Amino acid sequence: MSKKNPIGVVYSTNPDYQYQYDNEPEADTLPPQQQRLKVSLEKHHRGGKTVTLVRGFVGTDDDLQALARSLKTRCGVGGSAKDGEIVIQGDMQQKVRQLLAADGYRI
Repeated sequence: MSKKNPIGVVYSTNPDYQYQYDNEPEADTLPPQQQRLKVSLEKHHRGGKTVTLVRGFVGTDDDLQALARSLKTRCGVGGSAKDGEIVIQGDMQQKVRQLLAADGYRI
């Protein structure tokens, strides 16, 4: 817990005042068999380039990054992972579906 970011209070003259912090606990990562992922293609807001999106991942950001790294490496393309979604460059929808199914994820 960082003491640099108390929510809503700049200064208190009350010596017994307890700062409240807005820290949401990070969700635990579900096992692959319980994950329900959605794989889709998108061109919108991408400068006309096609990307493959993987949505619906429930878990920590580190696990999301690890899954994205694995998919990018096995597909041989670039991409990113943020806000609970994995972006894979190009039309890799079928390959991503096969790789996720092989890892035990439900598509």
